[in-house]
Amino acid sequence: MRSSHDIVFSGFSKTVLGAAVALVCASPVMAQTAAGADDGQPRAKEDNVRLGTIVIVGEGGKLGAGQMLNEDSVKGRSTVTKAATEKNLATGNPFQALALLPGINTFNHDATGLFGGGLTVRGFGADQMGFTINGVPVNDSGNFAVYPQEYADQENLCTQTISQGNPDVESPHAGATGGNVGITSCDPENTRRFRVAQGFGELRMSRTFVRADSGRFADDKAKVFVSLSHTQADKWKGEGGAKKDHLDAAFRWDLNPDNTILGSVLYNRAVNNNIANVSLAQLNASGYYYDFSKTFTPGHLPGGAGAQKETGPSPQYYKLSINPFENAIASLSGSFKLASETYLKVQPYYWYGFGTGGVQQTALSETAFLNTTTGKTGAGTDLNGDKDTLDTVIVARSSVTKTQRPGVTAEVNTTFGNHQVRFGVWYERAQHRQTQPAVGVNAEGEPYDIWLQNGQILRPSGTTYQGRDWDTISTAYQFYANDTISLMGDSAVLSLGVRAPTVKRDVTNYANETFATTYNIQKTYSDVLPQIGLRVNLDKGHQVFANVGKNFRAAPNFAFTGNNVRLNSAGQVELVTEAKPETSIVSDLGYRLQTRAFSFSATLFNADFTDRQANAYDPVADKSTYTNAGKVKTSGLELEVGSAPFGGGFTAYGSLTAQSSEMKDDITVAKGQILPTAGKQFTLVPDRMVGASLQYTTGAFYARLKAKHTGRQYASLLNDEEVPAYTTGDFDAGYNFGKLGSMSNVQLRFNLSNITNAQYRNPSSGSVVNTVKYGATNPSTVFYYLGAPRYAAVSMSADF
Repeated sequence: MRSSHDIVFSGFSKTVLGAAVALVCASPVMAQTAAGADDGQPRAKEDNVRLGTIVIVGEGGKLGAGQMLNEDSVKGRSTVTKAATEKNLATGNPFQALALLPGINTFNHDATGLFGGGLTVRGFGADQMGFTINGVPVNDSGNFAVYPQEYADQENLCTQTISQGNPDVESPHAGATGGNVGITSCDPENTRRFRVAQGFGELRMSRTFVRADSGRFADDKAKVFVSLSHTQADKWKGEGGAKKDHLDAAFRWDLNPDNTILGSVLYNRAVNNNIANVSLAQLNASGYYYDFSKTFTPGHLPGGAGAQKETGPSPQYYKLSINPFENAIASLSGSFKLASETYLKVQPYYWYGFGTGGVQQTALSETAFLNTTTGKTGAGTDLNGDKDTLDTVIVARSSVTKTQRPGVTAEVNTTFGNHQVRFGVWYERAQHRQTQPAVGVNAEGEPYDIWLQNGQILRPSGTTYQGRDWDTISTAYQFYANDTISLMGDSAVLSLGVRAPTVKRDVTNYANETFATTYNIQKTYSDVLPQIGLRVNLDKGHQVFANVGKNFRAAPNFAFTGNNVRLNSAGQVELVTEAKPETSIVSDLGYRLQTRAFSFSATLFNADFTDRQANAYDPVADKSTYTNAGKVKTSGLELEVGSAPFGGGFTAYGSLTAQSSEMKDDITVAKGQILPTAGKQFTLVPDRMVGASLQYTTGAFYARLKAKHTGRQYASLLNDEEVPAYTTGDFDAGYNFGKLGSMSNVQLRFNLSNITNAQYRNPSSGSVVNTVKYGATNPSTVFYYLGAPRYAAVSMSADF
């Protein structure tokens, strides 16, 4: 039986272009002046310097308390501004900042945001969306994953914008089939300022933030800021915590009114203990606070001659489940006038990352080593010094990743007549080195080096033991062009765009203890991706828009390694599953009403996938799996509304999402083994979501209440495990004391998250594929991240 979603949205993708053509024909009668031209509300505008970013025209807090900007885009787009995020927990991350926007399904592993989280948008995972920081792509170059806790301090961010459907034509991404997220830092302040903030909270949270702004100098052409922060907090369950040190720095140099250079550096170093994800069986047996073991016992058998087998604690010891990582993003952005109405934008960048993660606790056999002469495992090494190689010993082993990723984007744009034309190119070469060394563990269960670099365990040959040893060179480049045509006296805009990305995966597996054969696989992916969009102003307050575009996503690098490869009868390496690119056709049809009192938007959307990649990364098991889920159809409705201040100081915001994501094919998981997934709902797609915010401001005081309802969703592709709906709420308040002695802008803020102490669960990313991998007759266990309990924090800041 077909669902109501199927009836409502059936054939939607076929009607979008027809509706757009009808609007063009009708627009001479309907179109008048630009929508919202005098509505007095803040509006999104393309940044004149950085590619793929926006700036705010007007005051960001005047609409929906900073949760919304008026838009003139030809597609669905939503933005949360600094006016909203500066009232959030200072420790928060971008996933938390975006949570109330339409289409967004997000959860965090804890309330502080220090431990990361997950996000889907219209059924697209974060690894199917392109993420940029100041125009720099930050998705993992191997598996496209996103780590929101690493990128920036929230105090320094001005806008966080999401295009829920088609990514922008200039977006520098090889894996975005479902839109893009742009995070943009604020420029340095125009006047000299030194800001200090100190925060405290439950879970022994402590956060210190300092920022120095130079103000304008060099004939008022330049300005600089530098900020530093240190944050630490305990986990909400179990032992361990998170420590984070962060640096942001930026400058702006206005050479003259037509030529500007921006630069930024973001550095992050974090050491986190993992928060355990749990199965329903573990949850029912051990309770909501089930986590890693608090004490360490090697678990070896009594000493003496013969084999000794250490088992270690179960679940694993918390000090052997740790995620140390550091990364840096450096970029320069320049806009230069070449001729009248012709500009060149250039942005070179460099991304660096190094660290490890997952669970390190491993019981390693002393005969599990690679014989580098014979190319086979079975060589022996005495790990515990008892002069034999008969034992199994607890060691610290996990995957270490080092990424070096230089790139550049460049664009020439010009305006002539009613055309604004852009031509651009993006190039990037990412080296992604992934190894899996091991180090010893002391009697207290602590690894000799949490970064797994010093004291590495060696093979009998003297080379380093490696549970994996991969080197991936991903070379990506893209050419794009776009023509924005103004029609009917700027009352209508027709956008015609195309981008042509190419990605070459060059993956080398060096012989290691898991796969003892050295091999190299090279695969190139490319496509031509057109976009067409139309926006028509019906009058000064009403506009309609429509767009359709094609997108693609190259296969991740792990599709060529690990369990995804095998030796055939001839001893040659072959892929278990062909690593096809994922493609999608995404279309929007929408309406906007923009007035001085409020703004409203409604968007019907549809996405048709081909060769959808049902990828999963389990951060605890540190394991990725690749499966082709075939054709998937996602469709739905998004509503968004934001008010101007009313009733003597109130401001409101709301969003609603209704969606369905249906798999069209059964999935073949092995020879002769097919899962009956056709007609089932794709995982991690809640059927309903509602976000709401109500803020009251009077004088120097504000109070804000936020709520988010997340409807039911499925945790397995067979739909045999359903996740119940849940609702959470947050409360924020603050007071600005103004000037106190030598201090100015003295602010006190209070934050309370999950005010009802709701208990809920979200499938971890690893659960998406697990049921597929093992088949319907032998499904694997689905694991969940549990909602963090009520949490309170307070902070004080002042300027000098």
